[in-house]
Amino acid sequence: MSSLGVPDPEVPAKARTRRWSAAEKARILAGYEVLGKAAKGVLLRREGIYSSLIASWRAQRDQGALQGLAQSAGRPPADPVDRENARLRARVARLEADLDKARRVIDVQGKLSALLGQLATGSQHSGSEPTS
Repeated sequence: MSSLGVPDPEVPAKARTRRWSAAEKARILAGYEVLGKAAKGVLLRREGIYSSLIASWRAQRDQGALQGLAQSAGRPPADPVDRENARLRARVARLEADLDKARRVIDVQGKLSALLGQLATGSQHSGSEPTS
């Protein structure tokens, strides 16, 4: 606030995400549910939250009491074994593709060698060169 009691209108460069512990969620939810309509609005403004967050906390509470309230947002941490399996499967697929490519190259080289061998033996007996 400035010296005149006016709030500073400048917005911070990066918004900060607030997090509540299970105990804080339970405290706010319990306080919200015992209040009247006007007092609920005061509580929401004081805590800086929306009524939709209260609804989501209620759903969490109904699903699993404190376990639901303690759930963190985001996806669950990846299992290291699953991550390693995925990495190894990708490596095997890449190596199998390389092996397939190498087999095709060897096949083409074999066919080319046979063709060149036929051309070499065929030109010796074609009669274009004089025999001694």
